[in-house]
Amino acid sequence: MFLLRDDISEIASLLKKGNIICYPTDTIWGIGCDALHEAAVDRISALKGRVPDKGYVLLVSNVEMLKRFVPKMPPRLETLLAHHTRPITMIYTESVGLPAWIKAPDGSVAIRVATDEFCQELIEAFGNPIVSTSANKSGEPFPPTFGGISSEILAGVDYVVKYRQDDKEPGEPSSIARLDRYQELEFIRD
Repeated sequence: MFLLRDDISEIASLLKKGNIICYPTDTIWGIGCDALHEAAVDRISALKGRVPDKGYVLLVSNVEMLKRFVPKMPPRLETLLAHHTRPITMIYTESVGLPAWIKAPDGSVAIRVATDEFCQELIEAFGNPIVSTSANKSGEPFPPTFGGISSEILAGVDYVVKYRQDDKEPGEPSSIARLDRYQELEFIRD
């Protein structure tokens, strides 16, 4: 298992110190950091060449962690997230405990409950949401496998996770959805 190749507690410690990592998510390879560490988020924006006020996707380990930041969650949505098999990123118009600089300009925040065991264990060990943005320069196609990540991105992070580097199955970004004014699921990206 991955614990023999990567020490999760060591990676969590790096995140707590404001470091950025390249890691496999439940969708594609991503660049991540402590979502509550502004300087680390700024470093990711600079590495990607991305406008910082665009907002980032945050990963949480489970629905209980999600509720710390989105306390007004409709029961239907909670059920969906607990039982959905494909990764789905939800956009929430209201949140608590998250700084303005991690949100989109309209104040919304995109959060996904990780479905990958590695991500779940890492986030649990870390204790806070982790930024999840594709491991590529802004405007370039996302890398479907580890081998597609540019050397510039790999050199720009503080730690590259070893787990799943050999996977040949290409990853796909998650679906993105939000609740409309009638509390119905509206897909932005399927």
